[in-house]
Amino acid sequence: MSWLQVRLAIQPDQAARWEDTLLELGAVSVTFMDGEDQPIYEPDLGTTPLWSHTHLLALFEDTIDPDLLQQHIQLHGGANTPELHIEQLEDQDWERSWMDNFHPMRFGQRLWIVPSWHSAPEPDAVNLLLDPGLAFGTGTHPTTALCLEWLDGQALDGCNVLDFGCGSGILAIAAKLLGATQLTCTDIDSQALEATRDNANRNAIAPEE
Repeated sequence: MSWLQVRLAIQPDQAARWEDTLLELGAVSVTFMDGEDQPIYEPDLGTTPLWSHTHLLALFEDTIDPDLLQQHIQLHGGANTPELHIEQLEDQDWERSWMDNFHPMRFGQRLWIVPSWHSAPEPDAVNLLLDPGLAFGTGTHPTTALCLEWLDGQALDGCNVLDFGCGSGILAIAAKLLGATQLTCTDIDSQALEATRDNANRNAIAPEE
């Protein structure tokens, strides 16, 4: 089964209105995505902040006529209809497609970040097991990558490490695997602390409250 995907370039204050409109027109799902490269750091629980330039993606069954769908959208939006694109998508294993975009990454000489669905490229290296989640810190952001490379080049044996604003816990866990003795992780976001505990357990590090 294939799908019709509608993409609208919207502002955050337009999100609720266009989400309701597209669902009324028969969308089976509505997703908001970053229209540029603007990170959102650790939102408060229960909040869904959007980017200043947001792309709204709506999926429709392909039984709908795309020209008619475009007319209905433009009728609802009038002169203020955002930039609009409609394309046909072939069905696929969406979870697998997402997972295929996250691969093991090397930082420095010893350290690898390895998602759970991949084997470690170098089994004898320092392999940190981590899957992308709600908390910030996977190794893909330049700031995290630079910190991981720096940690890899340090002599951490016997060190005590404070990770202030720990996010996913990636930096503290990397430090521990690279030889640090004691970790202290803190964050104002309870989701981040939960993610840090989960990731520590995944890497055989027993967290203490």
